[in-house]
Amino acid sequence: MMKNRLPLTVLCSIAMLSVSQSHAQQATEIHVTYANGQFRPSAVQAPADKPVIFRVKNLDAKAMEFESTSLRVEKVVAANSEGIINVRALKPGRYEFYDDFNDTARGALTVQ
Repeated sequence: MMKNRLPLTVLCSIAMLSVSQSHAQQATEIHVTYANGQFRPSAVQAPADKPVIFRVKNLDAKAMEFESTSLRVEKVVAANSEGIINVRALKPGRYEFYDDFNDTARGALTVQ
């Protein structure tokens, strides 16, 4: 009986990997740099109904926290490092984000 289960397990793993790769290929990737306490660019765009991957490169000497209530995400990005934030598929609209450690660092994602 164990012989029959192994191929099924392998097939399920391959199917899940294919779905993950397909999902990653469909996502819109947005690169944002955080330097001198500000996001650059501070205004970004993405198409509607597609997942979004934010790649936030923190060039500052202290940690920052990428946060957004409307996107339902928060992630601390260590000093001089990069953080990856996965966001679900979004409907058209404007979604603000900010550094929770710095009130003046703000940005917005416009989804069309």
